[in-house]
Amino acid sequence: MSDIATEIAHDSAVYKTLLESTKAIPWKIDWKTMTFAYIGPQIEHLLGWTQDSWISADDWANRMHPEDREWVVNFCISQSQAGTDHEADYRALTADGEYVWIRDVVHVVRDEDGEVEALIGFMFDISERKKTEERLKTLQKELEELSFKDGLTGAANRRMFDSILQLEWTNARRNGQPLSVILLDIDYFKQYNDHYGHISGDDCLKRVAQALSGAAARSRDFFARYGGEEFVMVLPETDAKAAERVAERCRSLIFKEQIPHANSEAGQILTVSMGIGTIVPGQHDDPRAFLDAVDRSLYQAKQQGRNRIVNGA
Repeated sequence: MSDIATEIAHDSAVYKTLLESTKAIPWKIDWKTMTFAYIGPQIEHLLGWTQDSWISADDWANRMHPEDREWVVNFCISQSQAGTDHEADYRALTADGEYVWIRDVVHVVRDEDGEVEALIGFMFDISERKKTEERLKTLQKELEELSFKDGLTGAANRRMFDSILQLEWTNARRNGQPLSVILLDIDYFKQYNDHYGHISGDDCLKRVAQALSGAAARSRDFFARYGGEEFVMVLPETDAKAAERVAERCRSLIFKEQIPHANSEAGQILTVSMGIGTIVPGQHDDPRAFLDAVDRSLYQAKQQGRNRIVNGA
């Protein structure tokens, strides 16, 4: 063997040793035959499949999660045909039936005529990274949910109410359907706090919220804490009479709780006052103006002696 050939062979051995000592898994596929010319021995440690079991690109595709297979294979083929280097994340099947997240980084090799000759690349185990991403997504979702949840009662908060009202207002205007809103206020709540203390007052708010949440019977009915001792319900596709029935259900649910209220001028147990508004929104109607009208109905209920419903529709 010539000195040059010896040097090349030595360099090749060095490169191979370097490649096989990394955690990244090197591989090469011949484009015309779609067969593996090489795959690093690290593949067996990662997935459990032996080196000699990686014969063709079909072995690569078949050892992929069914939900990932079609789009990954189609994407990699189209990118390779275009001569574009690319990468793809997918779940690879292990020999014992589990799945490992892989990132495949692919380089397209062309011959002198510019035709695709081979694909070479590296597989990386990104399972831990994916787990971290999933934890971050879960945390983000939890934080987002908390940002729309009242910290004391666990009900949706005013921020969520504003979003839902705008959404349902748009739907009602587009579909020509009635939209009803009920504002509820605990009667003489200041006196309740003064008599029983703020800790008991907080417990009272929790009980009221829990009871009222049961009045929202349909999936799109929405209940939230509006602020302080006020709560609100948004009832899509609900006319005035149906909204009044929901309000009566609210009164009944609060009555069943039998929460003592010694300092209430409306009776010896805790009660609520309610204002109802119903509208089929037109192009020039404004949700804030509508909400103000519902609030005025609630004010009338208080002025008329509390523990009652005023339907402003």
